[in-house]
Amino acid sequence: MSDKEKISSGISPVSLTEEQIAANRLRDDELRRLPGVYRELLGFAVDMGDVSAEDISGLRAIMTTSEREGHFRRDKFGNSSLLRSLATAAELCRSVSPDRHMVIAILLYPLCLTGHHTAEEVEERWGEDIARMVRGLLKVSSLYERGGVAVESENFRRLLMTFADDIRVIIIMIVDRLVLMKAINHHPNEKLVRDVAYEANYLYASLAHRLGLYSIKSELEDMSLKYTDRATYTSIARQLNERKNARDAYIESFIGPIKEKLEGMGLKFDIKGRTKSIFSIWNKMRKQKNDIDHIYDLFAIRIILDTPPEKEKSDCWMVYSVITDMYQPNPSRMKDWISIPKSNGYESLHITVAGPEGKWVEVQIRTRRMDLVAEKGLAAHWRYKGIKSESNLDAWMNNVRDILETAHSGPLELMRNFKMDIYDKEVFVFTPKGDLYRLPAGASLLDFAFNIHSRLGCSCVGGRVNGKNEKITYKLRSGDTVEIQTSSSQQPKADWLNYVVTSKARSKIRQTLKEQQGRTADLGRELLERRFKNRKIDLEESTLSRLIKKLGFKNSTDFFSDIAEGRLDVNSVAEKYMTFEAPVKDNEQHSAPVSAEEFTLRQSPDAPEAGMPSSDVLVIGNDIKGISYKFAKCCNPIYGDDVFGFISSEGVIKIHRTDCPNARNIRERYPYRMITTRWSGKIGEQFAVTLRVVGRDDIGIVTNITSIINKEKNVSLRSISIDSHDGLFQGHLVIGIADTRMLGSLIKKIGTVKGVKDVERVN
Repeated sequence: MSDKEKISSGISPVSLTEEQIAANRLRDDELRRLPGVYRELLGFAVDMGDVSAEDISGLRAIMTTSEREGHFRRDKFGNSSLLRSLATAAELCRSVSPDRHMVIAILLYPLCLTGHHTAEEVEERWGEDIARMVRGLLKVSSLYERGGVAVESENFRRLLMTFADDIRVIIIMIVDRLVLMKAINHHPNEKLVRDVAYEANYLYASLAHRLGLYSIKSELEDMSLKYTDRATYTSIARQLNERKNARDAYIESFIGPIKEKLEGMGLKFDIKGRTKSIFSIWNKMRKQKNDIDHIYDLFAIRIILDTPPEKEKSDCWMVYSVITDMYQPNPSRMKDWISIPKSNGYESLHITVAGPEGKWVEVQIRTRRMDLVAEKGLAAHWRYKGIKSESNLDAWMNNVRDILETAHSGPLELMRNFKMDIYDKEVFVFTPKGDLYRLPAGASLLDFAFNIHSRLGCSCVGGRVNGKNEKITYKLRSGDTVEIQTSSSQQPKADWLNYVVTSKARSKIRQTLKEQQGRTADLGRELLERRFKNRKIDLEESTLSRLIKKLGFKNSTDFFSDIAEGRLDVNSVAEKYMTFEAPVKDNEQHSAPVSAEEFTLRQSPDAPEAGMPSSDVLVIGNDIKGISYKFAKCCNPIYGDDVFGFISSEGVIKIHRTDCPNARNIRERYPYRMITTRWSGKIGEQFAVTLRVVGRDDIGIVTNITSIINKEKNVSLRSISIDSHDGLFQGHLVIGIADTRMLGSLIKKIGTVKGVKDVERVN
């Protein structure tokens, strides 16, 4: 491995000073412990029949020389990595039954961590599989060398499993953490001890549970409670100790009659009595808000039957019948995982019965095969007792279980080629402060910026990745430390959509681009309106819309944006608008045209009411002939509105509502052009009205609104446009309706729709 590769793997290939060598050497008390640890490890190796005595002898020679030269550094607690690796190897042999490669890898790893050995040298001497585990351990150690890493985050556990690359590396890490927890019991730095205890409980105890390493899990939890809340731990331990003799006597009195009965039936079995772990007792006391005397299953009895496979179920139920005949069962606490095993293969029959003195005792009934799967099988009942999990990890763990259950030559032998690829579609990235973020594989530096905050993403110009400047297009890798660089002048660009893969980044870029285009379009509209005003051109929206389509624009936003950005000359648009033939309006009457100067006001066929003037009134409606008028677009009057007529400069009478926004200006400047106007008593046509509806962006709300409109008689929905933003929607509905009475009724009905906040008529 080159120096560059060593540094990237967390190795620091530095020379040691005499002082460092002296500090790393074993102390006298540690030297006295060393032969005993070697003998213990050698004894395990012989019993396992996998790690040979020659392997241990060769490793001992390497480690003795390296210790003499001071290459086994001490950890932050002052413990020698030589003793720690030996203790970890021994604990592995004691609790996991590892393969040869795991033992050798954990013994060589400390020397590779200091740079005294390289992974290439390990591969050449011991093989590729051991070297792969060593590399996994080195990568994991590099995570802990970062300052301020958020170990408590769920993403850190995922990154840890990604870096490990091998299930056996995870197992080594769990066992190593157990060894460390045992070694720091009386360390003077209490804060450091508490930090390690929190991490052990949150991270490693959870992983141990998932892999079925239950004894290790319980030890980690108990020691974690001891180091973080020593008073509670001591109190429970003292109460258990004070009750030990009474508890042992009680358990003996409970199992005595059962044992006698089962022996009389000719069954072969073992009975084990136990008390729950201190952490488990504390957890139940906290959840149930009870003291130790009221914990249901403080006592637990396990009956393990020696029975052939074909009689497993029947014999278990036979024992169940014997126990429930002797002691009153609690039906609500009965758990049958024999008839229907758990998804992880766990099989057992659990019952809780009231023993002597009315104390509750949990009894577990299982066969020798079932007990072996539950106690020693890695990944067996990894979801036991409600440990939360995620779907992809669940599926991966099921694959682990399948491999272990079909193994005949040692389950861990089959794990050598089992890749830790459960998170191969994700990357995990650090901030300089140690916060950890998860993103999809292929995510860029720009994705990371938007993931932290939208404003950061919009102003991103690049970043520093692992201390090196990178562009916004840089593809992130797991373990990268990223610092975003910004500029106040930076704005999202359309080509940014080619660099991002997260939906958050894409939606925010699109939204910002749309807002930018909207501001540009507003500027273009303002330029056009100002030019029309200077040239005294009356701007009609319908005519302008037809012109926009005629010019080839898909929407008005693009049209106005081109004007603002100079791609379309505003004077040219004005000329085309003036020569563009406006269509005949739907609301304009199709009778023979008569100019405003030529028409004569006449009495409406409907007799006027008393008190109303009978002359100088323009009456409009379907039965009026010979008068050319049209409804003003600024207020769109409908039958029932209070209206007045205005003779425009073109000689056309325009009908306005009396509350029209332009009414005040007309009255003040052109009172001589105004005509008193009222509706005919008969009307049959529909008028176009625009309603603005604002409400919550809930599923089905638009459907409910349109359903109300469609159910109304003589009301039609002509068009609808919806705009949604930040959980709210705003809709503009153009409806055809006969009069104001019907309009008022419709507005009230729409207002009753759940989620609608406001309904109003738009001029």
